[in-house]
Amino acid sequence: MNQEVEKSLTQPESANGSNSNSSDPVNRVRNLLFRRMLVGIRDGRFFLGTFHCIDKQGNIILQDAVEYRSTQRSSPSPMEQRCLGLILIPSSCRSSCHWDCSIEEQLSLLKF
Repeated sequence: MNQEVEKSLTQPESANGSNSNSSDPVNRVRNLLFRRMLVGIRDGRFFLGTFHCIDKQGNIILQDAVEYRSTQRSSPSPMEQRCLGLILIPSSCRSSCHWDCSIEEQLSLLKF
């Protein structure tokens, strides 16, 4: 997902001010703005929040994020959660990324 976005964001624009090769991936990312996104990271934690932006390096910023992590203690709830607010998730830490959308949108974004 990030490779095409990174390529499209780093390619220079053409003379008429538009980048015809990148318009499709950029528009796809714009369609994800302000949707609920679940991002998993390599240490086993998950962050659920509203997708705010992605930068050239593939780092994701989530608004109103909540962290979920599994607890090793014997407690009634297997997951512990805490509210974080605005967070940046580095692309190097990310292991998975899921968002709320229809089946048709999911199929169209698989090409992305």
